[in-house]
This record gives sequence, structure tokens and C-alpha cells, in this order.
Amino acid sequence: MNKSLITNLIAIAILAAGYQTQNDALLYAGLFAFSGAITNWLAIHMLFEKVPGLYGSGIIPARFEDFKAAIKNLMMEQFFTNENIDRFLSQEMNGKQPINLEPIINKIDFNPTFDSLVEVIANSQFGGMLAMFGGTEALQPMKQPFVEKMQEAVVNISQSDTVKNALKEQLESPKMMEEISTNIENIIDQRLNELTPKMVKEMVQTMIKQHLGWLVVWGGVFGGLIGLISSMIA
Repeated sequence: MNKSLITNLIAIAILAAGYQTQNDALLYAGLFAFSGAITNWLAIHMLFEKVPGLYGSGIIPARFEDFKAAIKNLMMEQFFTNENIDRFLSQEMNGKQPINLEPIINKIDFNPTFDSLVEVIANSQFGGMLAMFGGTEALQPMKQPFVEKMQEAVVNISQSDTVKNALKEQLESPKMMEEISTNIENIIDQRLNELTPKMVKEMVQTMIKQHLGWLVVWGGVFGGLIGLISSMIA
């Protein structure tokens, strides 16, 4: 239901009835009601559309960059503050589902670790003895079990309180907090740059159109009352 259109039609109907019947009360009430309703409708329309010759119209598309900056400032100053980021990290570290490094560790290639170990053994005083048993090739069957044990050990270490506390301290350090904030800010900028003035206009217009429609209704109502009172004192 278009409240603005209905209000203006009712006002025009009252105005026409007053003109036809030469009834001053209806005439003034309809005239003032239409004046109040159409003025408020025009003001709302000017928020979103540029009207030739009317300075200040189309304010939302014209202040598009300011609108984007306001969104960014709201998100950075109200949501992604250092305190909120710190609280989130604390909840992640101490909550029921703390930061889990196991998926990351599982992707690490531990084969170079075994190769380094073999190299150390070959270059040590045990190298000659190892050569008697087939050299470094004799250690290759141990490679896979070693890699699996090393991976398991690192996972266990990552889940210890010592590592969690150290990681938490690192994440909460001023430099790290600044880096996290910068990354979040860059993501917000990237998403906001995808917006166009038309998208912003439609988004805001959709959100507030229903509520602004009542301005037209009440403009017509109070305009009609003022017109009715004017007819009585005229």
C-alpha cells in the first residue's frame, strides 16, 4: 500500500469536494492537507533523486563517498575495536572451541626434518658405523614412522597451555593487533568499493521508505487540521 499516494488522493478529493460545494471548511482542509502531504512527499523524494533546479536534492547519491566512509567508521570504531578483537581472541583461546592448529600442522612437510637428521648422523662419529650397515639408505624404512611421530608430537605441543598462552600473547601484542585491524580495514574497503551509488540509494530507500511514508500521512493530517482551523477563523 502506497501511503503517500493514498494520502494525496484523499486530500485532493476533499479539496475537490470543498470547491464543488463551496464549503470553506472542506476547501481549506483539502488545500492544506494536500500542501502538507505533497511537500513532505517532495522532501522524501529529494533525498534519493536529483530534482533539476532544487539545490540539495539527491543528497544520498551525492554524498555517496561520505556514506561509505560513515559505514567504515561505524564498523571500525564500534565493532572491530582493539578491545573487541582482544575479547574475540580470548574467547577463541579459552572457549569451548579454542584455536586449533592441527589442520595447519597436518599440512606441514616433515620429510626435510628426517633428511636433516640423517645428514647429522652421517656426518657424526656414527657415520662410519652406519656405512657398515648400508649407509643412509638403511635408515629410509624409518622415514615414514619418524614423520608421523614428529607430526603427532608437534600437534601435542601446539595444544599445550604454554603454547596457547604464548600464541595469545603474540596475537594480543600491539604490532599484531595493528596488523589484524589493518587487514580487517582492507577487507571492509574492498567490500565497500564494490558498492555503487545506485546500490546504496536502493538499500537506504528500501530500509526507510516504509517509515518515511508516514511523514506524508501526518503532513496531510496536520495540514488538514490547520486548514480546518483557518476556515473557522477566516
